Amino acid sequence: MKKRAIIYAALLVLPAFLFGNEGAEGSKYLAVAGREYDFVPRVFNFLIFVGLTYYLIAEPVKNFFVSRKEGIASQLSEIENRLQKAKEDRVSAEQALEASRRKAEEIMKDAEKEVELIKEQYAKMGEQEIENLIKQFNEKKELQERKMKKELVVSLLDENISTDDIPVTGKKVVDIVSRKVA
Repeated sequence: MKKRAIIYAALLVLPAFLFGNEGAEGSKYLAVAGREYDFVPRVFNFLIFVGLTYYLIAEPVKNFFVSRKEGIASQLSEIENRLQKAKEDRVSAEQALEASRRKAEEIMKDAEKEVELIKEQYAKMGEQEIENLIKQFNEKKELQERKMKKELVVSLLDENISTDDIPVTGKKVVDIVSRKVA
C-alpha cells in the first residue's frame, strides 16, 4: 500500500519538477533542452497521464464489463430456462388437451348409452302404463255392463211387475226377463 502511495505521489510531482518553471526569463527550455518545442515532454506527460488513468480505472472498468457480461449471460440463461419451461408447459398442455378430448368422447359415448337405456326404460314404463290402462278400462267396462244389466233388470221388473202381479211364479219371471233381454 505504501509503495503505491509513493508511486502515485512521484507520478504527480515528477511533471511539476520537470516542467514547472517553463515560462520564466525567456525560454529556459531552449537553453536546457536545446530546442524550442516541447513535444517530447508533452508526449511523456500524456503517456504518464494515460498510464495513471489506466492503472486507476482499468480494474473497475474491467470489473464493470465482466459483471455486465455475467449479468447478460445470467439473463440469457434465465430467458432460455423460461423458454424451455414454456415449451414443456406447452407439451404438457397439449397432452392434457388430448386427454380432455378423449375424456369428452368417453363422456359422449356414455351419455348416448345412457340416453338409449333411459329411452328403453320409458318405453317399457309406457307399455306397462298402457297395459294397466287397458286392464282398468276393461274392468270398468265390465263393471258398467254389470251395472247396466242390473239397472235393466230392475227397470224391467219395475215396469212389468206391479203389486197386482205378486203371485207371479218363477217361471213367469223368467219368461218376462227373457223376453225383455232378447
